[in-house]
Amino acid sequence: MSPTLHAQTPTERMAVAFARVLRGAGLRVPLGSVLTFVDALGRLEMHDRDHVYWAGRATLVRNPEDIPLYDRSFEVFWLAASAADDAAPDEPLHITLAIDDDSDEGDDEQGSSEASDDPQITLRFSAMEVLRHKDFASYSDDELITAQQLMTRLRFIGPPRRSLRHHRSRRGRRPDLQATMRSALRTGGEPIRRQWKQPGEKLRRLVLLVDVSGSMEPYARALLRFVHAAVSGRQRVEAFAIGTRLTRVTRELNSRDPDKALTQAGNRVLDWSGGTRLGDCIRRFNDQWGVRGMARGAIVVVLSDGWDRGDPEVLGTEMERLHRVAYHVIWVNPLKVTPGYAPLARGMAAALPHVDHFVEGHSMAAMEELARVIAMESTRG
Repeated sequence: MSPTLHAQTPTERMAVAFARVLRGAGLRVPLGSVLTFVDALGRLEMHDRDHVYWAGRATLVRNPEDIPLYDRSFEVFWLAASAADDAAPDEPLHITLAIDDDSDEGDDEQGSSEASDDPQITLRFSAMEVLRHKDFASYSDDELITAQQLMTRLRFIGPPRRSLRHHRSRRGRRPDLQATMRSALRTGGEPIRRQWKQPGEKLRRLVLLVDVSGSMEPYARALLRFVHAAVSGRQRVEAFAIGTRLTRVTRELNSRDPDKALTQAGNRVLDWSGGTRLGDCIRRFNDQWGVRGMARGAIVVVLSDGWDRGDPEVLGTEMERLHRVAYHVIWVNPLKVTPGYAPLARGMAAALPHVDHFVEGHSMAAMEELARVIAMESTRG
């Protein structure tokens, strides 16, 4: 789709064109906001990029989670608008918006359109790039399916740990007596060549605890798909749902079929969209699985907004226990991206002192950052 706009003044043309760009990128920009933006631009110096940026952000952005997408749209639009500065002020400006979906479809139709001598600004947005920064809470069902495909490409592999098993090595500190004796049989019993062995390496276990309570409902659909991608994509991954109770869902999510896996997990979790007792759930995990061995030397990822109906002291105590035995403890909070966010929830405040990394979890880009954090070496003393 390539709509053409004729506006009366350069300010109006720029404001309406930028509003179209934001709409094409997926933001809701009502007409009233555009008129307010036009009025704000009339009171500013148009050549001052910072002033234009803040005028648009104050009048056109309705939700805090839309700010990253607004920033990217502004960068692209400003560069394109700068390329059209040579156009005459009184000459009508035709603005062509091309939303690029990473395919070549529609090229023939565009090529058949009549050529125009009017200056044009052509802005292309990758639908996949827009999806990477879009908030999970705004995803449609089709976008969730696309996100699932993107998540399967991520590698959730942490630094390896030393294994108790040894393997042969050309160099080492521990002699391999059996291999040395076998080698000596070929030289008349003389151990001419000594053989060595050293400890091997194995993947660290990854433990995922995803909050499925009512406060996390806008994000639980996408985060559970992330958990499924991790469980089905590699070995040594354990998955639990936390709400008013703790439910192990590793077996249910182990299917390669996402729809089947998510249906099985949904049937297994009985407290979906209910309350949250993070402290009690972490305590049960520690007592039944974690401290006994599952969390020892593992990377533990908690995906939750931190809202807890239970005693925050219980959560703080249990997170401290978990932190003592785990290699990394990572807390993923979808609300962290909100401007001015502070961990005011009692549960979140109690857990943070025992967390190695506190990261965002609202978008695909945040999941990519999470994959990088999982792969980091521990910095504990």
